[in-house]
Amino acid sequence: MSQEIKQIIDNYKGRRECLIMMLQDIQQKHNYLPEKSLRALSENLDVPLTKIYSIATYYKSFSLTPKGKHLIQVCLGTACHVRNAMKVLETFERELDIKCGETDGERNFTLEDVRCVGCCGLAPVVTIDEELYGDVKATQVSKILKNIHTAGLEV
Repeated sequence: MSQEIKQIIDNYKGRRECLIMMLQDIQQKHNYLPEKSLRALSENLDVPLTKIYSIATYYKSFSLTPKGKHLIQVCLGTACHVRNAMKVLETFERELDIKCGETDGERNFTLEDVRCVGCCGLAPVVTIDEELYGDVKATQVSKILKNIHTAGLEV
């Protein structure tokens, strides 16, 4: 067992009922859930791997594929959609040279669409990590991406 997994299990005193929190810790460290880590949890907690996978695939916050350091989510809910969110999404795709649902080769950015972030009055809305951008125009995408670099955010 890796030192990382041992530490996570120890943090929760090996309690199986803390499995979701353990998965969250792994996800936070790697930006996804590596298969090796899931197998180690299964073996050390004596929890079937199928149960761990069922939890990991049930919750949208978990990913079984590597994600970028920065998660860009473009809202395509009704209010955002009618205010040209698709153009914003397409511009992010062009600027990052990836399609929605993909991660760039350097694992700097993952681009996703979401159905609603609950800020309809600010439509169209984009979130990057924990930062919310409202009334986003396609012409602003380059500037938003540039701000990630200049804001001292690691890329």
